[in-house]
Amino acid sequence: MDFGGYMRLGFLTPSSNTVLEPAVAALLRDHPAITAHFARFRVLAINLGAQANSQFDPAPVLAAAELLADAKVDSICWAGTSGSWLGFAQDEALCAAITERTGIPATTATLALRDALRLAGARRVALVTPYLAEVQDAILANLAREGFQVTAERHLEDPGNYSFALHSAGTVDRLVEEAVAQAPTDAVIIHCTNFRGLPGAPGLEARLGPLVLDSVAVSVWGALRTAGEGADLPGGRIFRRMRSVSGTNPKND
Repeated sequence: MDFGGYMRLGFLTPSSNTVLEPAVAALLRDHPAITAHFARFRVLAINLGAQANSQFDPAPVLAAAELLADAKVDSICWAGTSGSWLGFAQDEALCAAITERTGIPATTATLALRDALRLAGARRVALVTPYLAEVQDAILANLAREGFQVTAERHLEDPGNYSFALHSAGTVDRLVEEAVAQAPTDAVIIHCTNFRGLPGAPGLEARLGPLVLDSVAVSVWGALRTAGEGADLPGGRIFRRMRSVSGTNPKND
């Protein structure tokens, strides 16, 4: 892979997230030409209340994106999953606003997930999260609106956000195994970037069969793809098998 220098990926990060940054570092460990850069804005709890939803108002997100733009990153990814319960249209509008404000192409963990599922031809999906039932139900409804059939779901009734990181990788693996055992599925979505899904995802894919899409891996894949690049990273089949869609053309995938 030759980027003619460094490929700088920008990530917008929930302030209470402690999983994302070390997990991205682990993914990029053997690729010194790809560097990750982070800006935070305040996210403390995940529910459907007005106060929690206001955490994702555009103003602080755009302010954080402007700070990432100072680092001349090649893409910006909102590495959070709020669009999955607030609606895909909200993330689409956010990405348009980031690009208008900074001139840098943008994506989100949720939009990259939709692209990855469509690119893989995955229509039947299972959903694993740490979220409350009300949040989980909103995600399920939005996935259905996007044309996906949810075959199984598992969630932990955790109001988060900091506490999501306290669940072990083994707990996440168990939820994935239970979801796959419940019904045939094309892909399992581990949807939370503060949840320890990445360590087990490649092994679960090899053992269980379906594509396993962890949100951290999906965020990095989406950030690379949005920048027009690709890389073979140790985050599962998402990096090895899939090519660009929707007009993006990774040159080195």
